[in-house]
Amino acid sequence: MDENRKIRLGISIGDINGIGCEVALKTFTDSRMLDFCTPVFFASNKTIAGQTSALNIDIKYNGIQETSKAIDGKINVVNIWKEIPKLEFGQATTEAGKFAIRSLKAAVESLKVGDIDVLVTAPINKNNIQSDDFKFPGHTDFLAQELDGDSLMFMVTDGLKVGLLTDHVAVKDVPAAINPILIRTKVRTIEKSLTMDFGIRRPKIALLGINPHSGDNGTIGKEDEEILKPVIKEMSAAGHLVFGPYAADSFFGSDSHTKFDAILAAYHDQGLIPFKTLSFGNGVNYTAGLSKVRTSPDHGTAYEIAGTGKADNSSFKEAVFTALRVFKNRSEYAELTENVLQKQRIRR
Repeated sequence: MDENRKIRLGISIGDINGIGCEVALKTFTDSRMLDFCTPVFFASNKTIAGQTSALNIDIKYNGIQETSKAIDGKINVVNIWKEIPKLEFGQATTEAGKFAIRSLKAAVESLKVGDIDVLVTAPINKNNIQSDDFKFPGHTDFLAQELDGDSLMFMVTDGLKVGLLTDHVAVKDVPAAINPILIRTKVRTIEKSLTMDFGIRRPKIALLGINPHSGDNGTIGKEDEEILKPVIKEMSAAGHLVFGPYAADSFFGSDSHTKFDAILAAYHDQGLIPFKTLSFGNGVNYTAGLSKVRTSPDHGTAYEIAGTGKADNSSFKEAVFTALRVFKNRSEYAELTENVLQKQRIRR
């Protein structure tokens, strides 16, 4: 990256009939945001013009044909389509899904080649994005295929970080999906992310039980006894600060989460219900473990308020700042570890 330019922050616009464009555009109506990064929207001038007109958002932007032509100090829009998608706020249309994926694919390609440094994704509808060439339940799974590393859905705020052993998996399929290899991989991914992305030197991680009361010693399911506990014991003996499994029903209510740097939940709702209850509007969905930085707000398309101008952009703004912080932390970590390796070579 050229040290003289600002961090380039790519934005995939998500479902145009939801609130994604609204919260993204509102975030950059504050010109001070341009002091922190150079935003690059992946859409078209006419699409953005349609949104700003419908939502009465006063914002100026710079249309470009190639991501590499983005200009610091301006809001940039890469024209990746010539069509004008029909705007139907609050409706889950096939057309909106098609353009959401076109925006995402273009943004990810620019991320892979280094034309943008980080990516913030606006919300998509997991149903209308499905097609013959896109069969993923969400952003995380697609990014896991496109970028190097072991992906982890990591919901984060300054004071609370919750990762998931399984993310978009049906509840009935969760126990069969959890095995020792998965647990070890997810724990190591969280440890690496906490160290490299958030500057925590010796991260302390809690695992939540799969069954009610963590199985009550095998009375309510044997998965906790036979799968979770042996892996936790093994990793703890190897020096990892991993603890549990803890009964999920009382863990957050008793403030036990404040004693750990991160919590690893067994499945989607087990982790996201308490996270969103405690942090809604301020939380960020971060895809940890990948070679590139991607964040997203902690809400969905919110069709029920789309087009009304009432959407709160707080979570999107937090997603922007989190992406920037993680990028800077990673750069510093890489520099520090590279210097350590150089010093070790010299000593030899």
